[in-house]
Amino acid sequence: MIPQFDRYKEKWSVQSDDVIKPGLTAIQEALSLVGNPEQQFQVVHIAGTNGKGSTLTFIEAIAKEHGLRVGKFMSPCILDVHDQIQVASLSITTGEMDGVFEQMHKAGLSGKLTDFELLTVVAFLHFVNSHVDVALIETGMGGLLDSTNVVTPIVSIIPSIALEHTKFLGNSIASIAHHKAGIIKQNRPVIIGEMPQEAKAAVYEESRKKNAHVLELGDQFYIEQSTTGEKYTNDENGLTLTILKRKMKGQHQASNMALAITAFFEVAPALNIPVSLQSIIVGVQQATVLGRYEEVLPHIILDGAHNPASAEKLVATIHEDLPDASVTFVVGILADKDVKAVLRHLEQVSDCFYFVDIDNPRAMPAEQLLQLSNAKEKYILQDCTAFIKDQSQMHSKTIVSGSLYLLAEIRNSLLKNDSQ
Repeated sequence: MIPQFDRYKEKWSVQSDDVIKPGLTAIQEALSLVGNPEQQFQVVHIAGTNGKGSTLTFIEAIAKEHGLRVGKFMSPCILDVHDQIQVASLSITTGEMDGVFEQMHKAGLSGKLTDFELLTVVAFLHFVNSHVDVALIETGMGGLLDSTNVVTPIVSIIPSIALEHTKFLGNSIASIAHHKAGIIKQNRPVIIGEMPQEAKAAVYEESRKKNAHVLELGDQFYIEQSTTGEKYTNDENGLTLTILKRKMKGQHQASNMALAITAFFEVAPALNIPVSLQSIIVGVQQATVLGRYEEVLPHIILDGAHNPASAEKLVATIHEDLPDASVTFVVGILADKDVKAVLRHLEQVSDCFYFVDIDNPRAMPAEQLLQLSNAKEKYILQDCTAFIKDQSQMHSKTIVSGSLYLLAEIRNSLLKNDSQ
């Protein structure tokens, strides 16, 4: 379910299935019907369990500071389908979406794809129409069989690997890593963050098969604290940056920043532009991302920690940023996640939870979440927006977490209320 996508499908009589069908045959055939747009722009391809969006945001900020026109394809949405596809930080407009759907209608794409495959085609056509210098593309799920895996990128990035989407990717770290490593391409470098040893082994195995040079955080490049901020060192090019400062909180964001800087050192020569160290410093300082420890109202933080690994990072950030605060959680989460493990992590920093229902068929009911919780204070919340505003006015530190779909609902509701 992609908010507002159906109205374009209906308007232009372009049908697609609201299901997941891993595989590349259908999208390859569809792209050939619209002129293979995926071959007409430069790409950075990102897969992984956590850190994709943040790493992408750091790269975008650095690239913009270098004067580049950047396209982004991300999932899931924050508000609706439009924000999943952006150029120069602007979401695709209604008119631009209509134009792309008209192209797809004329090409006869109706009935050939799933929703996400169709959206992938939309993104690629929009990037061509908008003449981007580089497109930053997140996988939707996995990598090997993901519809975005038809591109040949300048560089691939895998920030992290943990258990997720086990129904489709397998129930072991090695199996999931195999899928993530599927984005690695022949003779193209891959940049990786910290990950379990069995995941790293799968990545290196695929890299050897593809003759792809691996740049690993903690091996070829490093990030550490310095007296003037954070220090980035790259042994490959002999460069060091010592005054890096970022708005995005959490130690894990330092790793994502390092991945992004390393990626840009690969992007710049491919685009035939010089690297400006000052532009890197300014870029990482300006980078912010919705739904990643984002303060939307005073004392109200949105963070899309939807699996154990991201929940663990959120807990670490709370310890760092709110060491003495009493924290309240508002949680809604999809049933296909490791809900118990997420709750056990979050319960380390709070004993007060409010559970909510999400308007999504995959969501776990609030009542079931309540039963799984070990918190001393736990409730089911009906009017989430009113509660959040009250919490803000009472200066009560409240974190909304569990699902990006929940974050989108709340942000939409807050914007709607503010406009009335």
